[in-house]
Amino acid sequence: MKRGDDPGEALSRAVWEVLARQGLERLTIRAVAAAAGCTTGLVMHRFPNRPALLRHARRLLHEVTGTRVAALEATAGSPRAALRAVLHQGLALDEQRAAESRVWLGFLAAAFTDDDLIAIHRTNNRDWRSRIERLTGDAAPDWPPARVRTAALALLSMVEGVAALAAADPAAYPPAVQEEMLDAGLAAFGLRTSTR
Repeated sequence: MKRGDDPGEALSRAVWEVLARQGLERLTIRAVAAAAGCTTGLVMHRFPNRPALLRHARRLLHEVTGTRVAALEATAGSPRAALRAVLHQGLALDEQRAAESRVWLGFLAAAFTDDDLIAIHRTNNRDWRSRIERLTGDAAPDWPPARVRTAALALLSMVEGVAALAAADPAAYPPAVQEEMLDAGLAAFGLRTSTR
């Protein structure tokens, strides 16, 4: 940890670095301390055990992606452009988003044996689903609620599935292919923007 760094921010960066580079199974207090350049005692002062690290990291993932999608939505020129931009950021188009996808998958697996973590995971995923449903409804204001919900869930499932596949095998799902799949999905529901 560098002199003058906020210890909380430095530890959050270290948690994310371990997750992105080494995976969820190697997220330990010792690994975070090594990544932060500090003692295990300092890490344990903030995160007394591995479950506390996991809960913090899951919240961090939600905050990072939430900030990004809010900015994309705010700057989109139309409801359909907002929907596409928000879904687009969920694809594994670069190393950062591929790492986020790998981390998300790791959390999903870990959450099944941790009641606190599954509660955080479900809350965050329901927030994401609500955002996509709202954006889909904005993009298709004449649709009945059931159609909005179905389209949103289909698009959401497709994006998350593509991101997971691309994170595991980027050569088979390069960015151009991922983007084509997204646009095909939007077109199938009549939600493709006129400029794409």
